[in-house]
Amino acid sequence: MVGGAVRDMWLGTTPKDFDIATSASPRQIQRMVWNARIIGKRFKLVHLVFKDKVLEVSTFRSGEEAMDGNNNVFGSIDQDAKRRDFSINSFYYDPTSGQLLDFNHAMEDFKKKRISSIIDLDESFTEDPVRMIRAIKYSVTTGFSLRWSIKMAIRKYSNELSRVSTSRLTEEVNKILSSGHSCEIFNELKRYKLLVFMLPAFSIYSSYPQVQSSLREMDKQVLLSKQGKGPEVQQADMIKALVDPLIVFTDEQMTSEQRFKETFRQIKVLISPMTPSNYDIELASERLLCERGFKTPRNCVRVQRPANRIPGRRTPASAAQRKVRPEVSAEGAKKRRARKRGPKKNPLVATGVQVPTEQTTALTSAEVHDL
Repeated sequence: MVGGAVRDMWLGTTPKDFDIATSASPRQIQRMVWNARIIGKRFKLVHLVFKDKVLEVSTFRSGEEAMDGNNNVFGSIDQDAKRRDFSINSFYYDPTSGQLLDFNHAMEDFKKKRISSIIDLDESFTEDPVRMIRAIKYSVTTGFSLRWSIKMAIRKYSNELSRVSTSRLTEEVNKILSSGHSCEIFNELKRYKLLVFMLPAFSIYSSYPQVQSSLREMDKQVLLSKQGKGPEVQQADMIKALVDPLIVFTDEQMTSEQRFKETFRQIKVLISPMTPSNYDIELASERLLCERGFKTPRNCVRVQRPANRIPGRRTPASAAQRKVRPEVSAEGAKKRRARKRGPKKNPLVATGVQVPTEQTTALTSAEVHDL
């Protein structure tokens, strides 16, 4: 195990995600584990997909680039350790032997409660600008201080966030909202001029007392949920807490449907370019309006897709569907062949014999079903 899971165990908290590092190549892992799926282009990773959990497995890499420009150059564990972002994320733990490996003097940083960068900062923050967000997030959640060099580098390279994809920024915002420290993290991100690249509209109002109060209340609920003392806080509740104080209606004569659509629109604007599912935004809109005493349209929240559905893969059919599908497909194929051949001629009609209409008319599948 490597990275955040080992860090969290040292801090005395229960890890949420587990990352695994190994000397085995992605193909070797795929041959050994039944639920392994290889992802990535520049550097291939393996996801071990379970019903409610995904474990990420990476092969030790050397840090060198291949001739074709990708990072799929495998190396040793000590070379891999030099590619980690911050010292507190560079511990390796072997659960079979109970051995803790430290290649970057991370234990010294733990004792002094500070965060150091392993990679040269000019290279680190330009290679992956999201590391600036993570540095601030780790500082808030662990209580560790950032080295002066990291603080200065964040101010220097803050505009690099403008070239980060929307999907990655959405992922980071989701992690912040579910951390239980979102209010403090957003405040620090604004202080370092990073929040404007993540949530430009929200950053204008983030320091309002009503917004601060809403986020702090949500953080309390998230922390209670993590301790098992409260219900799980859903994504829709987090979005609602983020924007609730900022949703306003200028027209009091709106219908329930118009008001719902206006709420949905305002939420989309406030969290742009964040792209959560429409289901979560609709659910947040519904809960916000209900809390304010407004009626909401019937079926305003569409049905959510299964959470464990894998993108690009069809959802397995139920047993009942599997029984019906071959029959329907056979019937459909028969009809298609009949259309190509044209109408079937009855030989009795050609001889002038009168045939009852019901004998010459083919029964449809619906008629067969009724019979």
